Amino acid sequence: MPATISKSTNVKLEVCLTAQERTELELVLSKGNVAASKLRHARILLMADDDRRGECRNPDWYIAQVVGLSQRQVVRVRRRFCKEGLSSCLTRKQRTTPPNPPKFDGVAEAKLITLCCSDPPAGQQRWTLQLLVDELCRLQVVASVCPETVRKTLKKIASNRGKQNASASPNETELASWPIWRKP
Repeated sequence: MPATISKSTNVKLEVCLTAQERTELELVLSKGNVAASKLRHARILLMADDDRRGECRNPDWYIAQVVGLSQRQVVRVRRRFCKEGLSSCLTRKQRTTPPNPPKFDGVAEAKLITLCCSDPPAGQQRWTLQLLVDELCRLQVVASVCPETVRKTLKKIASNRGKQNASASPNETELASWPIWRKP
């Protein structure tokens, strides 16, 4: 790692790029189809590089003004480069868990399918989304769920009791329609 990191937030972290890192950043800037955040981070790192020959050191407020971000963001990019390196500084960190945990796990999905395949309640011809939601909550499969979640889960499963193949065109092709199978 190029710089040591102290616990004090007032210490300015030095960005010292190697020739290979500088070349990689310049290549990112020369490409046409790159994410805007990646371009901004590359520009910040190139401008913050202390090891440039013959150029004066740019302060964070100047870099922020040129790139179009806040000064705090420039400090964050510097810190991330010093802690984690160039590759993690340019790419966005992926979440380990989704922001909202899924309502249905495998067991709940199985109970939903079983419920859909069963007979509807008395006085109803078929299961509606709201009836399914009410029944799932009554059976305490889930604490609460909206009809849209039930609809998306059923669509993902592609549940259709009426047809074997619910696609627009059947998978099987009749042999008689092929020219080599026609009788002369």
